[in-house]
Amino acid sequence: MDQYLKVALAQISPVWLNKDKTLEKVKNAIAEAAEEQCELIVFGEGLVPGYPFWLALTGGAQWNTKVNKELHAHYVNNAVTVERGDLDSICELGRTLNIAIYLGIIERPLDRGGHSIYASLVYINQKGTIGSIHRKLQPTYDERLTWAPGDGHGLQVHPLKKFTVGGLNCWENWMPLPRATLYGQGENLHIAVWPGSDHNTKDITRFIARESRSYVISVSSLMTREDFPKDTPHLEKIIEEAPTILANGGSCIAGPDGEWLIEPQLQKEGLLIETLDFNRVLEERQNFDPVGHYSRPDVTKLMVNRERQSTISLKD
Repeated sequence: MDQYLKVALAQISPVWLNKDKTLEKVKNAIAEAAEEQCELIVFGEGLVPGYPFWLALTGGAQWNTKVNKELHAHYVNNAVTVERGDLDSICELGRTLNIAIYLGIIERPLDRGGHSIYASLVYINQKGTIGSIHRKLQPTYDERLTWAPGDGHGLQVHPLKKFTVGGLNCWENWMPLPRATLYGQGENLHIAVWPGSDHNTKDITRFIARESRSYVISVSSLMTREDFPKDTPHLEKIIEEAPTILANGGSCIAGPDGEWLIEPQLQKEGLLIETLDFNRVLEERQNFDPVGHYSRPDVTKLMVNRERQSTISLKD
C-alpha cells in the first residue's frame, strides 16, 4: 500500500578517504536493505569517502603546511565526480532492487572546475535516476578549510509513494529558511544527514518533526580511531590527537508528533529499519501546517534561488 513506506537507516563507518572501498560498503548496505523489503535507504553526511576529521586534529588552520596540503589532495582524489560515472553502479543497484537512496558524498563537480569539493546529498529514485544533488550551503566551522559552499539548486523534493521527501546536510538543518523551502514544496518526510554523534541528532530531530509535522529521519555515520586505514597520509599525526570515538552514531526517527519511533542509537553498526504510516502526517497537520492553514503568505514569503551556480556561462 502507498500509505506505508519501509525505510532503512544505514549507520555505518566509511573506509576512510577511500572512495572505491566505501562505495562497496554502501552497495552491501543497499543490498541488505532490499532483502528486508525496504523502499528507501539513507546514509550519513559525506560518507563517501568520509568526514575531514583531520582538520581538528592536525592544526588544519595552519597556513601553507605540507600536512594540510597532502591530506587535502588525498581527499580530493577520493571525492566523487558524478559526471564521470562514480555513482553509476549505485544508481544501477537502486534500479535493480527498486529502492530509493539518499547518499552523502564529498562531490568534486566538473561544473565548478573539478578542483574544489562540496558536501553533497544525492537523491536516487527507485528507477535509479539521480533526482537532485544538494551541495551544502554553508560548511560548518573548520569544514570551510576543505569544503566549498554550495548553492540552492538541490533544494528539491521528490515523490516516494504517498510521501514527499527532501533533505539537508548537518547544520543546514538549523537554518530556518532552507527548511521552509522544503516545507513549501510539500515535504512530509525530512532527511537530515550527519557525520555522526547524538549531540547533533537528539534535539533537532524531534524539533523539526514538531515544527513541520513531518517524519524526520536523522542518519549519522560511525568512526573510531581504529577505523583510520593504515595507508592514510600522516596517520601518526592524526592518531596522536584522535579520541577513541570520533562519531558515535545517533541515528534516529521522529514521527510527525515529534515523538521517537527510533531513539538515537549509539555505536551500533548496521541498518535501523522502520515502517512509516503516511496518515500520521495528515493527522498532525490537522492542528498545525506551517505552509498551509497555519501560514500567512500575504505577510511573509520566502524567495528561493535554485539556479546552479558557476563562474562561467558558455555559448557555443
